[in-house]
Amino acid sequence: MRYFDHNATTPIAPEVLEVLSRVQAEVFGNPSSIHTPGQEARRELEAARAAVARMLGCATKEVVFTSGATEADNLAVLGVPEGHVITTAVEHPAVLEPAKRRMAAVVRVDGQGRVDPDEIRKALRQDTVLISVMHANNETGVLQPVEEIAAVAREAGVLLHSDGVQAAGRIPVDVQALGVDLYSISGHKFHAPKGVGALYVRDGVKIAARQVGGRHERERRAGTENVPAIAAMGAAAALPRAETAPLRGRLEELALERIPDVVIHGKGVPRVPNTTNMAFLGIEAEALVIALDLAGFAVSTGAACSSGATRPSHVLEAMGVPPAVAKASIRISLGRGNTLEDVEALVCALEKAVARLRKLSPAYA
Repeated sequence: MRYFDHNATTPIAPEVLEVLSRVQAEVFGNPSSIHTPGQEARRELEAARAAVARMLGCATKEVVFTSGATEADNLAVLGVPEGHVITTAVEHPAVLEPAKRRMAAVVRVDGQGRVDPDEIRKALRQDTVLISVMHANNETGVLQPVEEIAAVAREAGVLLHSDGVQAAGRIPVDVQALGVDLYSISGHKFHAPKGVGALYVRDGVKIAARQVGGRHERERRAGTENVPAIAAMGAAAALPRAETAPLRGRLEELALERIPDVVIHGKGVPRVPNTTNMAFLGIEAEALVIALDLAGFAVSTGAACSSGATRPSHVLEAMGVPPAVAKASIRISLGRGNTLEDVEALVCALEKAVARLRKLSPAYA
């Protein structure tokens, strides 16, 4: 199987698996214990914290380990003081759902999926406490103007959170340069295991723990830390980034050249280099995903967390994409291990599958 669904999850890198196995087998102590086994676990924990801090360009004390990005997003949105929240229509449900509990203002995006910082400014109220805007979209790869939004937030004296799940490990991330106060990441998006993530909390920012019962993680997230998974995420944070931009460029070039009536969402604006979201007009995306799976290629219709949904993607809907086009859209996300040969083989499979499905489709003339 040739794997093109790295935005859903990534395979654990061999060097990361080695760390995970070693720590799981040998480092069994509780990192809060003061005896030797406990301090061995503490050393693994803090070494991983330092590696994640280097990845994000922050201080080690600003890294809070979580069970994943969903918890990190929830902690960011619900952990800030009570008040009004501003977010966007293309956020992941891990942000949109907790934001509903804050009666958030949801700002629209343009046809390319980008939010205008002026729209954020217009949504500000006197009781606004947080702006939450993702760094890179999980379905289209579109990058938001986080630095410009950070300027708006600073001017208003409001905290800024960014869901960086699809950016970390794919592009350089410097939370200081971005100007964010809170930033969420998930280990399994950059070759660490599932079930581990982190939240950057800028020094001086106060957040209330959503999970209580202990003083772990500087009293920001109670519970004994998952040391093996955290150590593995530290190893993954040090991996070199995959060079996917040339592969994504060739993929889009060949698809547009060899397959008629293809739309690439967000193509005109900055995107993370591994992601493309393409509509093949006149067919159903689910049928195309199944056809490609049978041909030995794994792609998706969008967010894995929304699989099984019958309505079109909320991201494409927010971009103003017509329902028929949204339902014809698939996401292809590249990563470590993908080659030019894989890309060319995928386009051949796409060409055959699209042609066959269009012959069967009354919607395609």
